[in-house]
Amino acid sequence: MIAKDFMIGAATAAHQVEGNNIHSDYWLQENMPHTSFLEPSGIACDHYNRYKEDIKMMADAGLNAYRFSIEWARIEPEEGLFDENEINHYEDVINTCLSYNVKPIVTLMHFTSPAWLIKKGGWTSVSTVEYFRRYVSYVIDKLGSKLEFVCTINEANMGLQLAAISKRFKLMAEQVAKKADGTVQVGMNFEKMMENMKYAAMENAQIFGTPDPKIFVSSRDLNDDEIVIKAHLAAREEIKKLYPNIKVGLTLSLHDLQDVGGGEKYIKEAWNEEFSHYLPYIKDDDFLGVQNYTRTLYGENGQLPAPEGAELTQMNYEYYPEALGNVIRKVNEEYKGVIIVTENGVAIDDDERRVNFINKAIEGIKKCLNEGIKINGYFYWSLMDNFEWQKGYSQKFGLVAVDRTSMERTAKKSLYYLGSYNK
Repeated sequence: MIAKDFMIGAATAAHQVEGNNIHSDYWLQENMPHTSFLEPSGIACDHYNRYKEDIKMMADAGLNAYRFSIEWARIEPEEGLFDENEINHYEDVINTCLSYNVKPIVTLMHFTSPAWLIKKGGWTSVSTVEYFRRYVSYVIDKLGSKLEFVCTINEANMGLQLAAISKRFKLMAEQVAKKADGTVQVGMNFEKMMENMKYAAMENAQIFGTPDPKIFVSSRDLNDDEIVIKAHLAAREEIKKLYPNIKVGLTLSLHDLQDVGGGEKYIKEAWNEEFSHYLPYIKDDDFLGVQNYTRTLYGENGQLPAPEGAELTQMNYEYYPEALGNVIRKVNEEYKGVIIVTENGVAIDDDERRVNFINKAIEGIKKCLNEGIKINGYFYWSLMDNFEWQKGYSQKFGLVAVDRTSMERTAKKSLYYLGSYNK
C-alpha cells in the first residue's frame, strides 16, 4: 500500500507555464519567422503571476507535493549577471508551497537555457559544465535551506532519443515524419521542422551565431551526452557541498520496451542508450526520477508502430498506463536506489480516460511497492494544460484547464481523483 509520507503531486516546467521567458533559447526559436513551433509560448499559463492560486488549488484537492523548475534564463539572463528579484520570486514559490503543506520538488534545468549559453556553444561545449555549476551554486546557496529534493536535469537522455528518431526518419516523407511525433515523449513537430529546415538554419545563424544551435533538446551522440552527465555530477557536488542533506537525482525519459517476437537485440540496445549506460554516474544519487508515458514495441526488423486499432493520445503515441509499472520493474533490476515517478500522464480531451489512466498507473505503483521496490512519489504531468513545446497549446495533459483568453483555471475531476490518494 501507499505510505502516508508518499508524495502525490503534479509537475510543471517553468517555460511551459510561467510565460514571457524572454531570455531563453526557446523564446528566441519559437518567435523566428520560420519556426518549427506551432505557436509561441507568450504568456503561457501566467503561472509566474498566479502561482499562489495554482498551489492553493493543488493543496485544496489533496495533493501534497509540487515538482516545478527554476528557470536558469530568469536567474542569469546575461552571463555572470544574477537577478536577485528572480531568485526572490522562486523563494516565494517555495514558501507558498510550504505554507500549504505542499512539498516543493525543484528541477534546476528543464530543457530551456539562457540564450547567451547557447551562443557560447550550448550543450556540446565543455564550458557549459562550469556555467551550470555556477548557476546551481547560486540557486542552492539562496534556496537550499528550504528544499528536501532537487532534480538537477530533466530527462538527461532526451538528446539521445531525439538523435535516434532523427536518424530513423531523416530520409522519409512528410507523412511518415508526422507519425514520428508519437515515438518520443516530448512535444515535437517533425513535419514542420522538415518544411522549415533551410530557413530556420539561416535564422538560427542570425540569432545564435550558428545554423545549428546546441540547445538542450538537440540530437546528440554519446560524446555530447558526457557533457550532460558531467553537468549533473558538478551540480550534485555543489548541492552536497552546500546542503549535504538535500536529496539529489536526475530524471530520465523511459519507455516500456516490449518484444513482440525477434526484437531482443533492438531492445537491449535501446535500453542501454535510454538507461543502463547512466548507471555508473547515478549510483551515488539519492533517487532516480522515472518519467514514462507509453510503451514501444519491437520486432525482428526493429521498432514497430502502435498496434492496429490501439487508442492513441493527442501526442500520437499509445494510451498505455500499464507501461509505468513495467518500467519501474525494469529499472529496479539494475538500479537499487529510491525511485520517484517525476512524470507520468496523458494528453487527452476525455477526462474520464485521464482518471482511468491515473488509476491504472497508480495501481501499477502499488504492485511494485508490494514487491518491495522503493518508490517515494508519483507526479502527474501536468498540473495544467500548458505549452507543449513545438506542439504549442494543442495538447491537453492537465489536471486543470486554462482558458487561453482569460487565464481562468478550471479544476478537472482528475485533479480531485489524484488528490484522493492522499486522503
